[in-house]
Amino acid sequence: QVQLVESGGGLVQAGGSLRLSCAASGRTFSNYVMGWFRQAPGKEREFVAAISRGGLNTMYADSAKGRFTISRDNGKNIVFLQMNSLKPEDTAVYLCAGAAAAWSRWTRDYEHWGQGTQVTVSS
Repeated sequence: QVQLVESGGGLVQAGGSLRLSCAASGRTFSNYVMGWFRQAPGKEREFVAAISRGGLNTMYADSAKGRFTISRDNGKNIVFLQMNSLKPEDTAVYLCAGAAAAWSRWTRDYEHWGQGTQVTVSS
């Protein structure tokens, strides 16, 4: 199993940047596809980005493409989400997740979840 803890969220003005980090426990971190999801109040959790086990492949939601970059360091057991050109509609709790058996953008395919970190973008 893997346990995940996010950090790096905060308040930022529109157009600004944040880098989120997800620290993972366990020696099997590299066995998991890792994803970032976000959830705004009263809204369903939605996919943001994912990265393959070795870090060679990535995929993004249309809303994130061109602005966000997902990366991972398997030696340090960390997944990052660099967020640039932030918009008020990016405001949400951002969650890190791991999937053992799926290359997926769907919430139900991820088995392990962090607690989330709040990102608030003001206009």
